[in-house]
Amino acid sequence: MRRFLFSFLILALVLGGGLSSVSYGQTASGSKVAARANSSLKLALPLKDNSLRFAVIGDTGSGTDKQQQVADMMVRYRTIFPFEFVLMMGDNLYGAESAIDFEKKFSDVYKTLLDDKVKFYATLGNHDLPIQINYENFNMNGKEYYRVKKGNVAFYSLNSNYMDQKQVKWLEDELAKDTSEWKVCFFHHPPYSSAGKHGSDKQLREVVEPIFLKYGVNVVLTGHDHVYERIKPQKGIYYFVSGAGGKLRSGDIRESSTLTEKSYDRDMHFMLFEVVGDQMYFQAISRTGETVDSGVLVNQRKQK
Repeated sequence: MRRFLFSFLILALVLGGGLSSVSYGQTASGSKVAARANSSLKLALPLKDNSLRFAVIGDTGSGTDKQQQVADMMVRYRTIFPFEFVLMMGDNLYGAESAIDFEKKFSDVYKTLLDDKVKFYATLGNHDLPIQINYENFNMNGKEYYRVKKGNVAFYSLNSNYMDQKQVKWLEDELAKDTSEWKVCFFHHPPYSSAGKHGSDKQLREVVEPIFLKYGVNVVLTGHDHVYERIKPQKGIYYFVSGAGGKLRSGDIRESSTLTEKSYDRDMHFMLFEVVGDQMYFQAISRTGETVDSGVLVNQRKQK
């Protein structure tokens, strides 16, 4: 009887307009509750018409309550900043990778975004099995490395677990013919990092950095270290570490490092980006909604 009365009340509220739906990008008319719920969100991005908007998460696949809380905050921010897709920095699943693990550690966590047709583009981390390239929701289409073009931005997902000659040649060939205004590479291991656990992958840097410089890569996004870090521009390239979407290594940033422009290792986080012409805006947001870093990147190649 109690269950029936509760169901009847919900139905009455819906039919009577007591429960309003909220569309992404704007608050539904008359939904004061939804407006109040998101009034504390602080957007540091311009939200320009026809801009390219996306999110970044890394090292997410823990399946914990805190990973879910990061995902919930992403959903909240998407009500005021309707991002189109999400880039994943690897370590998409920790531990077992059965069908139920893909659900518990990914599709259940990001269900609201997936239901709203937000695409996720993954890259492989050191904890990921190669079978992930065939998982539909990762949009890798059976490839360990691939290119995606969005507006005036080309995104290159690389497999930094094994940077063999075949992948290097593919990357050079693709970059050489790419006329995109922005070239963004994303992969797991950071060429530059001030974190104590892993830090800079110098061997990988020796391979990829000359290619990035030769073909005008603008931005490099990585994970692996469970912190947030914005690196001081290295040889004109912008580097970010965003590896705390599902795990955190608190206090791991080495304060003595000369690489760090801005860092955050007190809580988990995600990132938002907006590309407007020759400018790329970014905002790093904690699990609880705090803005821990924000700013704008200027297209380096256009400044020459």
